[in-house]
Amino acid sequence: MSVVAFCQAPPAKEFEVASIRPSAPLSGRVNLHLQIDGAQVHGTWFSLKDYLTMAYRLKEYQIVGPPWIGSERFDLAAKLPAGAGREQVPEMLQALLADRFKVKLHHETKEFPVYALLVAKGGVKIKESPATAEGDIDPSKLPVNVNVSGGREGTTVSLGKGSYFSMGNNRIQAHKLPMIGFADMLARFVDRPVVDMTDMKGLYDFTVEFSPEDFHAMMIRGAVTAGVILPPEALRLLEGGPGDSMFGAIERLGLKVERRKAPLPVIVIDDASKTQRELTTLVPVINLR
Repeated sequence: MSVVAFCQAPPAKEFEVASIRPSAPLSGRVNLHLQIDGAQVHGTWFSLKDYLTMAYRLKEYQIVGPPWIGSERFDLAAKLPAGAGREQVPEMLQALLADRFKVKLHHETKEFPVYALLVAKGGVKIKESPATAEGDIDPSKLPVNVNVSGGREGTTVSLGKGSYFSMGNNRIQAHKLPMIGFADMLARFVDRPVVDMTDMKGLYDFTVEFSPEDFHAMMIRGAVTAGVILPPEALRLLEGGPGDSMFGAIERLGLKVERRKAPLPVIVIDDASKTQRELTTLVPVINLR
């Protein structure tokens, strides 16, 4: 799952202490959690592909590798060295993943068939979220606190600072969600990447209603994207791409999607090991006091 953006970082450092362990099996509900502040990083039930998207500031579809990197789940706990900030976390993640999973990769540019998310001819029909006292704070300076929880009744993704979206009962409800976040969310439920081309810079509140058939197909595609192995009869529901009611629902927001092609950077995983070199590395005790 790719719900966090990082700004450009100073020269790379390594975590002072870092641990990566296989996640516990699911117990009926999905619970993902990501927290990044000035002292530590905690990730729960993320795949190696998820960590790679954070490390290289890419979307999930821009990571090409063996299927297991999107299906196997891991918990991460790391301590930042003194003086390091959130903007340095991606480079530290790169070093950690290369060390623990023996990740070897190369960079390419690939032309993707995409859906461009655009403002419709009549203009947007959704409202910006009310301004708050935090409105003037640079988001890149704030701690990251992302939670994903869900079960049969639906799924809620909390992005912190009052921003969230929920999916259930054939609808998506969003609060204080940026358009790039909406595009990233849609990309998990359709047959190609979604690129935000709206030039809308605010945070928005809105509800999108879908037909039961389209919503069911979206949830199946979301499961496939997350690495869940489904039976052929379920996958047949995805044939033909998204239904008309899905695009019609988006148009009722004053938005539209167009099929286009766009060159995007990708990283290709040449080699990676499921068995990490070691689960935990500690620096000398004197550095932890």
